Amino acid sequence: MPNSQIRIYTQKAQGEEWLRRYSGSLPIFACVLGFTETGLIPGISAAGRTPEDRKYTACADAEFLYYGPEHKAQYPLPPLAAGASPVLISRAVFESLNIPVHLFNAGLPQPPAVPAIDLGGAPAHCLSGGAAMEITTVHHLFKQGLLWGERLAANIQQGYLIIGECVVGGTTTALAILTALGIDAAGKVNSSHPICNHVQKWALVQAGLEKMMGSREQGAGEGNFTLSSLSSSSFPVNPLQLVAAVGDPMQVVVAGMAIAASRSCGVMLAGGTQMLAVYALINAIAQAYALSWQPEEVVVGTTRWVAEDPTGATVDLAFNLGKGNLTQSGETPPLLATHLSFADSRYPQLRAYEQGFVKEGMGAGAACIAAHLSQNWQQHQLLAAIEAQLERLSTAFH
Repeated sequence: MPNSQIRIYTQKAQGEEWLRRYSGSLPIFACVLGFTETGLIPGISAAGRTPEDRKYTACADAEFLYYGPEHKAQYPLPPLAAGASPVLISRAVFESLNIPVHLFNAGLPQPPAVPAIDLGGAPAHCLSGGAAMEITTVHHLFKQGLLWGERLAANIQQGYLIIGECVVGGTTTALAILTALGIDAAGKVNSSHPICNHVQKWALVQAGLEKMMGSREQGAGEGNFTLSSLSSSSFPVNPLQLVAAVGDPMQVVVAGMAIAASRSCGVMLAGGTQMLAVYALINAIAQAYALSWQPEEVVVGTTRWVAEDPTGATVDLAFNLGKGNLTQSGETPPLLATHLSFADSRYPQLRAYEQGFVKEGMGAGAACIAAHLSQNWQQHQLLAAIEAQLERLSTAFH
């Protein structure tokens, strides 16, 4: 029977079959680091107190994930308004279970201070300009994703690949990609804030999509962007062009990795809104380029704080994925979540998760699902391992 600590919110039968298939097996973890200047807009994200802090969040998380709390970091974990970085959760599990970690730089403003595979990408401009990345960069990153998905899967005999991410501002680029694919996502995405900043996100997405449409139509009738405008014959149906216009470098890498890896092993897309956007992108890319992949091998794994976020609508969003203009034949993926709770934690930074701060990141939810699945870890074991990381971090240099 699937572990009682894992809840399946969509595609229950497919989710249960996936969990049965990979019960008792250990995954390997690939984390794709990226950057969008969208993350520097004041108030857009709580993953770093200031825009300056947020420039280094991905580097800091990668360093902590790789080296742990006793390492004197070149990029220390940034201060948050409340809560603690979700990398504490991921590190606790991967260290305890000795899960291999592979880090990928898809496009950061500065190289991380860890052994990371540089994919030759670049940071994205703010999506509001409708020209986030060069199309050549997007094509290159997608090919790198396919290549590395195949390489990583070749090392997996009976297990599965977890693909996580760290992109500050990534739920806003996710909203842009989902909307550009014709999926009703406004007001449904999550954020690192306790109350999601839907109005701010939607204004940026509207601006970016209007600019994109305007450039496609040589400035003809910009008007207010609506979903119905997506069905116009002049709309670019090439999903990689959508990523170039309003996406971020992580999305297309993870899409490529998942497509390639799904052909020979299980794949868990680690995250909430951002990975639902990637799943929708996979559907659209596979259709546009006639690429084979195995949808039944792919699930989305996150935390309860994302799946049950009262200021988002994650489950509704998952159900909407098959209804987009460019994803019509696509299915809804199984959405899984760990039922980890911090309500009884002795640390206020962890209890803040129960107030809606932080929620997810760096594969945190998927790491917990892996611990439940392979070792049958229960709530108390997870909490003890995570609190031990936080305790080590707080005493490391004092």
